Amino acid sequence: MVKVTTKIKQGSVLKKPARAPPMPDGVEPVLDLEIGASDTSTQNCCFYSVPKTLVELYGTRCFKPRAVSIGHYNCKKFKYAENEPLLVIKKDKQQFCNILLSHARKSMENLTDIIRPEVENIEFKSKKDDLFLAMLVLDGCFILELFRILGKSKKIESNHPLASVEVWAIPRFYRDLLLLENQIPFVVLKKLFETSKMPDEDYPLSLLALRFFNKVMPRSEEELRKMSVHLNESSLHLLDLVRRSFITPDLGQPPTGRNSETLPGIHYITKLVKAGIKIKLREAADSFLAVTFKNGVIEMPKITVNYFMHSFVVNCRAFEQLDNRSSKHITTYAYFLDCLVNTAKDVEYLYECNIFDNYDMDNSVVVQFINSFGKEMVVETDQFYLYNFFENVNRRYNDKWKVQWAGFKLMYFNTPWSFISLLAAGVLLVLTFLQTYYTIYAYMNPK
Repeated sequence: MVKVTTKIKQGSVLKKPARAPPMPDGVEPVLDLEIGASDTSTQNCCFYSVPKTLVELYGTRCFKPRAVSIGHYNCKKFKYAENEPLLVIKKDKQQFCNILLSHARKSMENLTDIIRPEVENIEFKSKKDDLFLAMLVLDGCFILELFRILGKSKKIESNHPLASVEVWAIPRFYRDLLLLENQIPFVVLKKLFETSKMPDEDYPLSLLALRFFNKVMPRSEEELRKMSVHLNESSLHLLDLVRRSFITPDLGQPPTGRNSETLPGIHYITKLVKAGIKIKLREAADSFLAVTFKNGVIEMPKITVNYFMHSFVVNCRAFEQLDNRSSKHITTYAYFLDCLVNTAKDVEYLYECNIFDNYDMDNSVVVQFINSFGKEMVVETDQFYLYNFFENVNRRYNDKWKVQWAGFKLMYFNTPWSFISLLAAGVLLVLTFLQTYYTIYAYMNPK
């Protein structure tokens, strides 16, 4: 069992309410969790509230659930509440929960007792309260049933509660389950999964979860299986699971002993290209973070640029900023993109190179999104996995002879017409030289 020490940082948790009254046999409670909250304090935490600075920077769109509210933020009216209602309310979750209870042949009380030992190290003041534990069970059952239907690409039966959800609304589930404030402990999900395992489920929960999110961040089945093994034992929650699935062994390593230095920077694409540095697609990479530089060529894996991916990066960035134990890979990559993109021409160049894929917004909006990544960024040099990459790019950029040669090639060999013009100028120069030579020769050697 993984021990998780948790608190709500800059946020809140449940006050301990009275014990929920027993329900008649066969009747499952519809939980009312819209109650007050209180704070906790500890140095070790993995559940956080989004800092006000990031809410002001990105707006509430990136942090507010649109379809379903999960975890401790069920405990009060959501702080970013707007007129738009959530698609899934507590009554709908109960229908999902009843399906899992039926498969597991357990009651709500049974599952509450099963997960109780798993949350003993989670520092909620209400951790021993049955209503709080029932909330974790309710949300956990909902998530698992969602994974089992959409993660396995199973046909949705007409009597299933998911059948009543409009097709256009389903993509919101992917986004909402990766919001920083919309999480429950992964150990709880694991225990519920193991308790309700189907005969064909001979794999870890991490693989089922990655298959679910593969609909919006496609990777091969082989890659998912390879990375799911260690993630199943060490993930804190779903956001942490998916974030760490992109942190692969082939990524660069941060420097050692340089945490006091200023972060390096590189020029944006237009200037790099003029200096002869090429940018091309890196195919068959396991992670969009796997950026390399070799022989004057930056190779970048494909990345889908849309509102989902923007939300994912922003929430990962918020988590990495708040969690001192986590690496800063997503934050570093976001800073790298901010350096690389300055104008709509830079976005267009990456699109033409097939690096930016399927973005559903104007180039100017993409520029604004990417440039916002570099603001309010907190990352030490010794956590900057692209440090050597930046150093090598800058060394190549500052090589004057190569830059001048690259500028010459860009000016005269970029198009057929520029090459023809250069060739004509060369022929004219040779003819002028020959004419001058023979004129001088005739003068020096008269017949």
